[in-house]
Amino acid sequence: MRSSFLTSVSRYLRGANQWLLQTPERALDQAYEAALMIKAIEDQHFDGGKISKKSTKHSENVLIYFQSELNKYLKFAEVRLTEFRASRIIVDSTNSTLYHRRSSYISTHEQAATVLEKLAFIDEILDRYKSSSVRSTALVPLNQGTNVNLSGTVIDQNTGDRVYNQALNPDNADDGSILDKTGVLPRSILGTLNRIKRDLDPNSEEQVVQTFRFSKAKTLISIRLVLLLIIVPLLTQQISKAFIVGPLVDQFWQPEQVGIFLNSELEESALREFNVFRERLEFDRFLSVAQPERFPETTDAETLLQDKAEELAEIYSKLSARAIKNVFADLLSAGAFAIVLLTNRRGLETLRSFIDETVYGLSDSAKAFIIILFTDMFVGFHSPHGWEVLLEGLAKHFGLPTNRDFNFLFIATFPVILDTVFKYWIFRYLNRISPSAVATYKNMNE
Repeated sequence: MRSSFLTSVSRYLRGANQWLLQTPERALDQAYEAALMIKAIEDQHFDGGKISKKSTKHSENVLIYFQSELNKYLKFAEVRLTEFRASRIIVDSTNSTLYHRRSSYISTHEQAATVLEKLAFIDEILDRYKSSSVRSTALVPLNQGTNVNLSGTVIDQNTGDRVYNQALNPDNADDGSILDKTGVLPRSILGTLNRIKRDLDPNSEEQVVQTFRFSKAKTLISIRLVLLLIIVPLLTQQISKAFIVGPLVDQFWQPEQVGIFLNSELEESALREFNVFRERLEFDRFLSVAQPERFPETTDAETLLQDKAEELAEIYSKLSARAIKNVFADLLSAGAFAIVLLTNRRGLETLRSFIDETVYGLSDSAKAFIIILFTDMFVGFHSPHGWEVLLEGLAKHFGLPTNRDFNFLFIATFPVILDTVFKYWIFRYLNRISPSAVATYKNMNE
């Protein structure tokens, strides 16, 4: 058992070491790819020149889209270069070299030349926009009284509220969204005319391809981040519980000193099982007296009760130790979740934009269905039973006694607060962005 544990830890450490050694090359390649994307936009849409809002070749919405793409790739390249420099210091301190793909082997001199070539290209692209680069939170003017930041969030200058989150592409700007100016003609008619104009544009095919690539990249980044937020904490919880927290708790947990039962509820549960077993023995003993032909053999009841008590003590001692393991393993899992969030702030902006597009892109009936489903599930008439089961499960998971007063107080307050938040969101944001969805929700709810 000990040898298998050491083998698993050694394998894990080797994998972590290999991942660390590959970090400089991985970060440099990602920064290089971002610089290549900027160069590709320059060559395809700006005749090899700088990406500038002063260009007269494209419309205003298209320029805003290219500007957002530029700032996204610039920020990404800077972050990866910082990661490259920091990880290179760590790798060099261990006298290690960069790893390369298994399909190719590059000598040390050729490797250094490749790294220098990529760095020179990245610096050339970044220096070109160093004076005009802005942060990702900077605002780009969109319409009168409305700004949009580079993550795609539209902000009202008067109220400072986030109005809508879009992909910053021509399609979303023309489909009668709230970004359109109020005019004499309905926005749907203007959107149709703009769509026809865009279809007749000889450069529309390239714009559609670029929009598709942008949407594909955003979807991949969002799915990757969601999987990381699920898999990394889960693996951290399971691995730490099996190889770190578990062995430590098993080593220091001594039931004969601290007690078998972690709380009185576990002790009452063990007593109930013991009493049921004892009553069953008495019942079998009386049956053996009344019908000796069916129960010819008798066993000492005291011995059976002693064996059952020892068995229950062992079972509940493990349950108490498991609850302690869950506490520390879940803390490590929460730390891993926080690390993923802190190291993927750019991805969080993309994920938020992706979720907004997905939610607001649904039909009115689909929006109303999802709202009714969530409200009935969490704040509906039958929701208290679900909250009660959830709270009791959490208490059992952490080895805490079930507090009925706390459960009832939580159920009486938290769903009410959650229901108020839902109604405020519907009134403040959804009613402004999609009034027809609110009307459909009210009709379906009635």
